[in-house]
Amino acid sequence: MPTFTEAQIKRLLAARPKGKHHRRTHVLVWFLLDTGCRISEALGVRVADIDFDNLLVTFDGKGGKQRVVPFSFELRRVLFLYCKDCPGERLLFASRMQTRLGRRDMLRDVKLHCERHSVTPPARTLHAFRHTFAVNYLRRGGSVFHLQKVWCRALGWEP
Repeated sequence: MPTFTEAQIKRLLAARPKGKHHRRTHVLVWFLLDTGCRISEALGVRVADIDFDNLLVTFDGKGGKQRVVPFSFELRRVLFLYCKDCPGERLLFASRMQTRLGRRDMLRDVKLHCERHSVTPPARTLHAFRHTFAVNYLRRGGSVFHLQKVWCRALGWEP
């Protein structure tokens, strides 16, 4: 499975978005890279699901299972600025009409975001963020058993 390179990640995260539409896509890229969640999980997150004090986000994963995932202080800063005027019941990544965004729409937006910043997106672009998270987690000394345990719980399996 292809992943994003370190240089591509730096380029995508260093981008300065112009306008709400580009900003939403930029925050989504941060969110996917930092949490390792599925795109369907990210698009279902509400502002109230984010615990800014403890750096935790609650996802409704596959099979209706809930899981709590930590996120970085850097993502906290990005999310805090993005959410500062949002009510808690609102979807984090919502359309202009405050409805849930579609996976294909976000795929299009993320690919355009990549092109704008001279990044060739890998195949299965949205899922590549999840694989990039896992690879970088392991490269930085994370435990493969811990990663497996967290992801198996999300699937409803017990390792």
